[in-house]
Amino acid sequence: MNADTRGPRSVPRVFARYAVVALLPVAALGVVLADSIRGEANRRGLAEGRSEAVLVARTAVEPLLEGHPLSSGIDTKEREGLRRLVGRVIAERDVLRLRVRDLSGRVVYSGDGSGLRSEEDDDDDDALEAAHGEVVAHLTRLNSDSNDTGRIGTRSVEVYLPITAGATSRRIGVLEMYLPYAPISHDVTADLHTLYLDLAVGLALLYLALFVITASVSRGLRRAASVNAFLAEHDALTDLPNRTLFHRRASSAVAAAGPADESVAVAIIDLDRFKDVNDTLGHHNGDRLLTELAVRLAAHMPAGDTVARLGGDEFGLILRNVVDPEPALRQVRELIDQEVELGGLPVSTQASVGYAIAPEDGTDVDELLQRADVAMYVAKAQHDGITRYDPSLDHYRAANLTLVSQLRRAIDDGQLLLHYQPQSTLVDASVRSVEALVRWQHPSEGLLSPGAFLPLAEQTDVIEKLTGWVLRTALREIRELDPADDGLCVAVNVSARSIGRQSFADDVIQILGELEVPARRLIIEVTETALLADPERAAAVLTRLADAGVGISLDDFGQGQTSLGYLSALPLHELKIDRSFIADLLDNMAHAAIVRSIIDLGHNLSLRVVGEGIETDRILAWLDQAGCDVAQGFLLARPMALAELTIWLQRRDASPAAA
Repeated sequence: MNADTRGPRSVPRVFARYAVVALLPVAALGVVLADSIRGEANRRGLAEGRSEAVLVARTAVEPLLEGHPLSSGIDTKEREGLRRLVGRVIAERDVLRLRVRDLSGRVVYSGDGSGLRSEEDDDDDDALEAAHGEVVAHLTRLNSDSNDTGRIGTRSVEVYLPITAGATSRRIGVLEMYLPYAPISHDVTADLHTLYLDLAVGLALLYLALFVITASVSRGLRRAASVNAFLAEHDALTDLPNRTLFHRRASSAVAAAGPADESVAVAIIDLDRFKDVNDTLGHHNGDRLLTELAVRLAAHMPAGDTVARLGGDEFGLILRNVVDPEPALRQVRELIDQEVELGGLPVSTQASVGYAIAPEDGTDVDELLQRADVAMYVAKAQHDGITRYDPSLDHYRAANLTLVSQLRRAIDDGQLLLHYQPQSTLVDASVRSVEALVRWQHPSEGLLSPGAFLPLAEQTDVIEKLTGWVLRTALREIRELDPADDGLCVAVNVSARSIGRQSFADDVIQILGELEVPARRLIIEVTETALLADPERAAAVLTRLADAGVGISLDDFGQGQTSLGYLSALPLHELKIDRSFIADLLDNMAHAAIVRSIIDLGHNLSLRVVGEGIETDRILAWLDQAGCDVAQGFLLARPMALAELTIWLQRRDASPAAA
């Protein structure tokens, strides 16, 4: 919290610090440029002085000289001409001092008499350079040289340039001239001020542009940092808190949990059959469903409570200060149950919820989440909707995870096998079909029946692999047992997960073709519960199979809630009466009435009726009298391996009574 509050206040300080820091290089650049401009101005002043000196030399001085080398001195006429010239230009302040030197640097004429008797000027370097044809100019002050006398004068341009003899350009001496710098400086300074102003404006604009750009970039970086910080703790699809933020909030809530009236409930919500939405309507519609549910849940959460997306189709809830969270969780399930329109179709889904309460069920967040997860899987497996964690469930999740992992390997490692239970017609006691029942020869647990692992497999995608293995194995073995095209049929149970997959029918037909088994020798058994999970899709899949010649059997009939109108529209071939009605029909008149009604219903729909779970001769006789078509149960034969079935069929063919 403190870090969050310090952040906004530090922004002005950061910008002020940046403004000062950014100003330093701009100011330094201004100093460098100003110095460069000043230097350039001085160079311009010297250049202008040189130009004026050359003009004076060529137009005023050289015409006064006779063209002889000045080493021999100047004559009276030349001196008089120079005197008049100097008097005029000095009087007009165009020139401050004018001297004429010979090529050795000796002064042969001086307008003010300075330097005539100085021996130090004889080796003046500037004069010697001019004697060799160079024009030398310096910015100086009058009388500032060591050989000058008098008060230091104003700033001036000291120029040395060669004097030539007329058109021959032969050098005869050197002209030394001091020009006033003030007029030159006036022109240069005017330009210099303009340049300084332009420089100041330019640097100010540069500074402003840098500040604006940096401020914009900084704003963008802050926004990006804010977005990244948000994404680090929120789900990208739904904008709900993710597992990281959920865990932190749960830790805070659990740490603050107190007595029973201040308990905290941690719940895990998992959507049922969400995979069907993705498979049927596409992942984009699955995402839309998750987004809509997230909006609903977020709007429903009271202040202080949290809903998060933990991943996939799993959500998490933190409910604070609760005594009994189940009413709130039931409202959440009702929200999820409400229809969502996806692709023009109304779609509804349900959810399984598991929860644990702190501090009663624990005070460690990871432990609470694990326990809520365990409760959720129990709710899903037992179709309870909402389940609270109980210590008796501790083995459930760990055992399931281990068993699922082992089952995947068991399919590939050949640990599974099929047992077959014959079905006998009541009219002539002939065996025309068998039901394939999977068994697991577990390395350490021994032979496991379907009830030990099928319910778990049906909750995961391993059921698809298991169903494919059962179909291939059953068809291959029944073909080996009875190679005739019109031979024994085999019935295979199919889960709701498989029958709800659109490609299932095509997969079955492909397997039949690969094994070269006629479709009429396969019976697909599906429960009422599987049909009711998604009636329209199940009907489409079953119709596709029936059209291909596969028999369709409705298993455990009587336990579900199948609409009779819907039943008549399904492509069924037989009804199998649930064993719970048959086991006590001799003592339970209601069950007897139900069985008789199912037999009549089946016949009225032109369906074959199978009674399963028959264990006594009296029940068999009752079913025969009631008109049941096929019998299945321990009285006839227990499920057996393929080798045992072969022997059993041979004995039955030889002597039905002995079988």
